[in-house]
Amino acid sequence: MCEPKNEDEMKLITPILFLLFVIAACKSVERNLDVQQQIVEESDFTIAFGSCNKAEFSNVLWDDILKTSPDVWIWGGDIVYADTDNMTKLKEAYATQNNVEGYKVLKSSVPVIGTWDDHDYGVNDGGVEFKAKKGSQQQFLDFMGVSKTSTRRQQEGVYAVHDYDTPKGSVKILVLDTRYFRTALTKDTETNKRNKPNVYGEGTVLGEVQWEWLENELNTSKADFNILVSSIQVLSYEHGFETWGNFPHEVDKLKKMIASSKAKGVAIISGDRHISEFSKTNIESVSYPLIDFTSSGLTHVYADFTSEENKYRVGEVVPVISFGTLSFDFEVNKITYKIVGDNSEVLGSLEQAY
Repeated sequence: MCEPKNEDEMKLITPILFLLFVIAACKSVERNLDVQQQIVEESDFTIAFGSCNKAEFSNVLWDDILKTSPDVWIWGGDIVYADTDNMTKLKEAYATQNNVEGYKVLKSSVPVIGTWDDHDYGVNDGGVEFKAKKGSQQQFLDFMGVSKTSTRRQQEGVYAVHDYDTPKGSVKILVLDTRYFRTALTKDTETNKRNKPNVYGEGTVLGEVQWEWLENELNTSKADFNILVSSIQVLSYEHGFETWGNFPHEVDKLKKMIASSKAKGVAIISGDRHISEFSKTNIESVSYPLIDFTSSGLTHVYADFTSEENKYRVGEVVPVISFGTLSFDFEVNKITYKIVGDNSEVLGSLEQAY
């Protein structure tokens, strides 16, 4: 490195260095503003959601979630990793999450709704056979702040409907329960995949009562958009993990129900996979494509991810800690979907008109 030869040269270099520092600082501020503009864009209604959250891990995303100014936060499942039929331990796990400082700030200013997945339900890949599911449901409803007198305390399963009306339009959120009624999976003994699809027509994801409820909600919906919350992926099915694709007849039933209901702007948000991605397919007699937006996970991800088949994928898989947002534009009937990481970095996006 060359050094100045005399004091006059030093006097000349000093202001130049200062100017370069100021320019660099301004560019850094501009970049940060660009990131914020990407996140906090004009929106008539905003959903933020995520899944796969370990309270004992540091969650660096709570401040980023707040920066999106969400109208509602949706838990997509695996809120805690309890994996227990001991209700005292489950209650303690939820209490730990409730005491996370960033989450406390979020829930003090944003409505919180959502569903469970297997690890907060109580057993990995668990379904209808889980003996402690009634007690687990009550602990989940306690965590979600559901009134002790709510009808949800008497029903089987945690499925629920939430309606949001704004001066410009409305959103119906249909939270599904893919655990309480889900029948047995078929283990794959022929490949290195965990599961394979059941014989067509055998088994269920939602169960009879929940299917009837969903059909009625879609058939009678007047909302501009109808968002289905599924803890497991609906469209991606080739990976061999948990997915609606393990019950292919249930996927077909859902598609037919969406088509026959004439419900507007139906879309799916899902979790579970420890990766984030967009999946999209067309349904006969429906004027818009069905999107399944998977956002997972909030505190831990499949960091060693290399590849995975998904015939419906749009864009790239994001194996980075992140959450999802849906920004609604009622005037042009559009949703902007975003995968958002730490420091409000947009890791993936998709726009869809309805």
